[in-house]
Amino acid sequence: MAHFEPSASNRQNFNSSTSNQTNSFWVPEIFSQKVQIAFRKAAVCEAITNTDYFGDIAGYGDTVNIIKEPQISVSDYTRETDTAAGRTALTDEELTLIIDQAKYFRFEVDDLETRFSHVNWQGIASDNAAYQLKDAYDSNVLAAMVAGATTNTYGSASAPIDTGFASGEIDPIDVLSRLARLLDQQNVPEENRYVVANPIFFEELAKTSSKLMSVDYNQGDGGLRNGLVASGMLRGFKLYKSNNLSTIAGTGSYSGTDLYGVLAGHMSAVASASALSQTESFRAHDAFADVVRGMLVWGRKVLRPEALALGTMLID
Repeated sequence: MAHFEPSASNRQNFNSSTSNQTNSFWVPEIFSQKVQIAFRKAAVCEAITNTDYFGDIAGYGDTVNIIKEPQISVSDYTRETDTAAGRTALTDEELTLIIDQAKYFRFEVDDLETRFSHVNWQGIASDNAAYQLKDAYDSNVLAAMVAGATTNTYGSASAPIDTGFASGEIDPIDVLSRLARLLDQQNVPEENRYVVANPIFFEELAKTSSKLMSVDYNQGDGGLRNGLVASGMLRGFKLYKSNNLSTIAGTGSYSGTDLYGVLAGHMSAVASASALSQTESFRAHDAFADVVRGMLVWGRKVLRPEALALGTMLID
């Protein structure tokens, strides 16, 4: 919006041909047709979780039963051994993915805004609503993943790992090496591994003495949508940066300190499934306006806790 008002000393010479008219110094305000769009956080959960069950859900309250692979025992065999003693009874153990999370939005577009506005308010608001739902979904899934990463841990809320390069501090690259080793010990496949961390950790990682990251960063390309940091891998991990990975509250002598999680894993570790169950528009009963509302439902389940590893970091 632009507006110009001449100073008092210059008013008598400004537009002298209309000096006796009421609107002689009126300048129209100009409204831009471009709307300032708020910055968006990157969403990473769809890139790092198993979404194979997406097509099996329809709405809130749905349940997806996932059959676990049976574990077969093997026994020593010698001549004339009775094999019945070593038989394994097959079980149909199931994991249950429940669609039990939901968020909704609702807004109204007044008829005056629709008729006289210079921008499409419904389109702009709908775009922001979609982002807010996706951001809530991403935060929720990441929180569930951190809570489920209890099998392989490096550091804790009472004894975090101090990353850095001073005496007694751990090089951030060595943190990735430890998380990779923890997954190796659980026989987790090397392909489709990832690490998600706060931007603070990646700042430390970029300072590493080996300078591996100096050529690996995307320099802003590709990370806007899914947080991917580098086109290549480091210590066998795809690297994702996220502000939705919440801080960890320190305990004991670290009480009151915000610690940072570094979450590593394999894509098969967690299943997530979402569905935009409904979006609708109708006339408001108490205003001259159109109401637009929608709801997103989803579920998440840690299927393989042994395929997750969590480092708890104290980052200066």
